[in-house]
Amino acid sequence: MAGGGVAVMMVVMMITLSGRGVSAGDPDMLQDLCVADLTSPVKVNGFPCKSNITADDFFFNGLAKPGATNNTLGSLVTGANVQRVPGLNTLGVSSHASTTPRRPQPAPHPPRATEVVFVLEGVLDVGFITTANVLISKSIKQGEIFVFPRGLVHFQKNNGKSPAAVIAAFNSQLPGTQSLAVTLFGATPPVPDNVLTKAFQIGTKEVEKIKSKFAPK
Repeated sequence: MAGGGVAVMMVVMMITLSGRGVSAGDPDMLQDLCVADLTSPVKVNGFPCKSNITADDFFFNGLAKPGATNNTLGSLVTGANVQRVPGLNTLGVSSHASTTPRRPQPAPHPPRATEVVFVLEGVLDVGFITTANVLISKSIKQGEIFVFPRGLVHFQKNNGKSPAAVIAAFNSQLPGTQSLAVTLFGATPPVPDNVLTKAFQIGTKEVEKIKSKFAPK
């Protein structure tokens, strides 16, 4: 897809996510900008502001580069959040680029933000599960978007014949992620076996086997 089309789509996605309700994303900012001081020892719900501001605080070229494998299923993800772009602090938006090989797929996860994914290349099966346990899913291809509501478990799976690439936008400066499998079976200290056996209706041996796959390295 032409670079101009991608740029326009990203602007639309960011504007859409920033026009949110009071409780749908990060709190509204109280000043023009507040570039994050990532070195400050002060801990708040966000980052304190720094005074020496430069254009580089609002710039990031990482989305044009291959991502780093950051999960056991092989998805390549590069995030453009407040930790990479300090100027995003208090603005309530962020983005990431990801590439999913033919077989691997990101694990189901619930982020702290509404997410819009725009397919650059390939075909993906995507979906989310409501709190009423209803699956909402669809297959999307190049040039199409799909929305994952904030906080709901969602997934994307590459069912195409080649790698799939997407750009995602969030209505949070640091949306975070939480893989359900890693959270439940790889926590430190570990979740008690009897909690997991009851929740998943499986035996202790099965729980221990799964835990061994997600044990902290």
